[in-house]
Amino acid sequence: MTKRRTFIKTAVAAGSFGLAGLATTLPASADELAKLEDAGVMRIAMSGAYPPFNFVNDQNEVVGFDPAIGTEIAKRMGLEVEIITTAWDGIIGGLLANKYDAIVGSMSITDERKKVVDFVGPYYRMSRGIFVADGSDVKSLDDLADATIGVTLGETHEEWAKDQGYKVRTYKGLPELLLELENGRIDAIVTDDIPVLLAIRENGKAIVQLDTSGLEGVADQAGIAVRKGNPELVAAMQAALDAMQADGTYLAIAKEWVGGDIR
Repeated sequence: MTKRRTFIKTAVAAGSFGLAGLATTLPASADELAKLEDAGVMRIAMSGAYPPFNFVNDQNEVVGFDPAIGTEIAKRMGLEVEIITTAWDGIIGGLLANKYDAIVGSMSITDERKKVVDFVGPYYRMSRGIFVADGSDVKSLDDLADATIGVTLGETHEEWAKDQGYKVRTYKGLPELLLELENGRIDAIVTDDIPVLLAIRENGKAIVQLDTSGLEGVADQAGIAVRKGNPELVAAMQAALDAMQADGTYLAIAKEWVGGDIR
């Protein structure tokens, strides 16, 4: 596979504010696909703090499943890719402020988000996981009533945990969550299950998953967010994603970064 040149940039996202306030943003006046083709570059955003899906390696490169998927989509559209890392809680605001062209960052597709952005995909499935330190007194969901729960700020899991009435602390990303849990500063974390299960398997993390079989709405799907009013861009990106899933490229990327098919 021919390697494409990748640009890496760190951006400051728009401030943290609710999606309801973003709904008043005006849609694009014309489809942006032609603009991207003229520029020759697609700017894609992610947190850079969600290994193995997106993270900064020792060479200060943003790598992982998400940048690989985004880069391949751009390649099939004849574009280079610029990767921008930004805080997750302001990432949709940054998209609507034209700081980048798409969010390829493991974003859950929700009805609330679909009010302000359009989605390409889904490009993988995910499930909500609740994890505690091995040997913890928290053995079941009932034990969470008196626990302190760690979540990533701006994720759907934050809203869910608050809706359950749990005591919640927010963090920037998964590495912080795992560190806080291991150091005993929080009792449990709520996040997507795949990256934590991989960390347990590959790094020997002393972390165990609680049984969530009694919960509703634990399954989710990740999509690529773009600004509304761009049907040609959505169609071109979807066609590229469909093609890479059909010809085996998607599976090769998934095996490299997460160990298998996660569609």
